[in-house]
Amino acid sequence: MRGILRSVQVDIALAAVLTAFEIASVAVQTDGRADWVGYVLAALTFAPIASRQRAPLASTVVMGAAATASLLLGYPGLSDSGAGMLIGLFSVALLRPLPVALVGLGVALVALMVNFAVLVGDVDKLALVGSPAVQCLAAFGIGVSTGRWSRRMERLAEQATRAVAEERIRIAHELHDVVAHHMSVISLQAGVAEYVLDSDREVARDALATVGDTSRAALADMRKLLAVLRVDDPGTQPQPGLSELDGLLDRLRGTGLPVELAVTGTRRPLPPGADLCAYRVAQESLTNVLKHAGPATARLDLDYGERTLTLKITDDGRGARARGTGEPARGIVGMSERAELHGGVLTAGPRPEGGFVVVLRLPCPAAA
Repeated sequence: MRGILRSVQVDIALAAVLTAFEIASVAVQTDGRADWVGYVLAALTFAPIASRQRAPLASTVVMGAAATASLLLGYPGLSDSGAGMLIGLFSVALLRPLPVALVGLGVALVALMVNFAVLVGDVDKLALVGSPAVQCLAAFGIGVSTGRWSRRMERLAEQATRAVAEERIRIAHELHDVVAHHMSVISLQAGVAEYVLDSDREVARDALATVGDTSRAALADMRKLLAVLRVDDPGTQPQPGLSELDGLLDRLRGTGLPVELAVTGTRRPLPPGADLCAYRVAQESLTNVLKHAGPATARLDLDYGERTLTLKITDDGRGARARGTGEPARGIVGMSERAELHGGVLTAGPRPEGGFVVVLRLPCPAAA
């Protein structure tokens, strides 16, 4: 906004200076004998420059008409050069669509032809209009090319803004997954420690040790995530993937949640984004089991198909009743969006025999 205001102020100052010179030129060339019509026309030859950004075509038409009328009525001045009309023509080409800009160009060329017909006094000598016509075409071309470049820069800026917003959403999802998983484990283990503190100090000590290990793991994961924002940091660590799945399951087993893992097919690396997606879906789903399924056991099936990786998390807990509304539902929506981002599909819902199931299918490179 400040840049626009400064630009308008520059236009007003330029219009005032050029108008003053034009009026002075008319006064000098007519020895002060010009009437008020001459001075009004002299003013209209440059004064509309002040409004060239809001009404560029109208400003150009007014300046061209004033310059032509001043010559037809015998009030020559600086308008012979057509400088105001060139500024207006550039503004029309810069700020308006091409059809409107072509109208401004036509007005400028017609005004030039009339001006030179009057000045030269011989229609056959209108070839002299060539140089000013080239100037008009040059102003028109520069305005059109500058406008296209400006609009392209605006589109690139909008794309960059969208990319930043999408990255912020991705980071928010990552932070949600990290914090939700680790804080669930910490909360559960802290509750266990508080419950058995007086009756079984050994169990309380193990629970507190798990709290310490989990909190340190949470801080490490968050540092890794936030480090991606610092591209100049050579110590940036890669995001987690299925290679760290065993560590995730060990932490969950340490909380008292029995988790089985079954892997079928040829295990092979995934693209980084898909690998992180699979890990986060497993983490989110098992954390939901821990938080909402009550006393339950969980199973994670990992199937490396020919072209598809299938990740299936099931439990025998309280099922959909624990996931009806609120945060768990938002978590499932977030997992679905993450899967779609990498060309995959996620389904989730209660099992007929009880419990809950989450199934993720992702494109997977073919086995060697």
